Amino acid sequence: MNEYLSHLLDRNYSRLTVRAYGYDLLAFCRWLDARGVVLEQVSTDVLLEYLRACREASVPGRPGPNVVSMSGQRVDRYAATTINRRLAAISGLFAFVGLRSPEAKNPVPKGREARWTVAGERSGMLAHTTRRRRQRSALRLREPTRLPTALTASDAATLVGSLRTWRDRAIAGLMLWCGLRSCEVLGLAVTDVDIGARWVTVTGKGAKQRRVPLDADVASVIDVYLLAERPESDCDRLFLVAKGPNRGQGLTPAGLRTIFRYHRELTGICGGHPHALRHTFGTVLAGAGVDLAVMQALLGHAHVDTTARYVHLAPAHVKAEFDAARERLRNQHH
Repeated sequence: MNEYLSHLLDRNYSRLTVRAYGYDLLAFCRWLDARGVVLEQVSTDVLLEYLRACREASVPGRPGPNVVSMSGQRVDRYAATTINRRLAAISGLFAFVGLRSPEAKNPVPKGREARWTVAGERSGMLAHTTRRRRQRSALRLREPTRLPTALTASDAATLVGSLRTWRDRAIAGLMLWCGLRSCEVLGLAVTDVDIGARWVTVTGKGAKQRRVPLDADVASVIDVYLLAERPESDCDRLFLVAKGPNRGQGLTPAGLRTIFRYHRELTGICGGHPHALRHTFGTVLAGAGVDLAVMQALLGHAHVDTTARYVHLAPAHVKAEFDAARERLRNQHH
């Protein structure tokens, strides 16, 4: 399994992806070891049993079986996306085994080709964006499709207004008014920000680079941060730890989560997570009627289908048409 993870690194997989697959395979190894099963003995029946164990397992640290979500699902269960990622890690492992030993049988059954096309692609409006169909395992769980959760304008203003340092305001501004992911913000170098021309060079998922326009107010905040607050350091990262033993080192994801956790408790805004600011940016763009292709470029989505979810969060024009139709029907009856 270590050789497989090294193989993924050689193929330029993200270190975070390899780390996640490592933990997924570790959970699989422990389950096999507890049952005295070696890798060569893994069959489709064994995989089915493992997936059932994953579905029935309780997540440590979560409330017990008597607590359910609004959808009726127990909150102490693993999400379908987590179980499917474990299956992907295991499937990749056996594909790697097949590369080295062509005679080895792969216990992961193949399913039908994934239906990647969306309505716009089938009708021809987005036909140029159609993705290549890929085989997906028949063991995959069906994943619920959820819309992004955005903050209201007042909640976003309250959350950002509670931030006290120029660094934290700049980070929030880049997510709220430029649509950057938290990992993209933390990965920014000083040279990635052109304050004069108001552009940011962003490295997103899969090491894909894009240029994003920099909001004028956010540019001013970054400028003040660089001049007055950023500590002297050899680190080229834009956002650094300001005090403590790690002063001058790059701000970490855990540090960013701590900042937002503190301000969520301070303001009482439960949904004030870093990614909610990016969702708010996408929702505002959709509400303003920005072209879908422009939104995709700004948000750095690999496929327009992901961007289209934000349109469902801006149904003001739909409601206006509905109300107008109802008013016409009332007038006809009168």
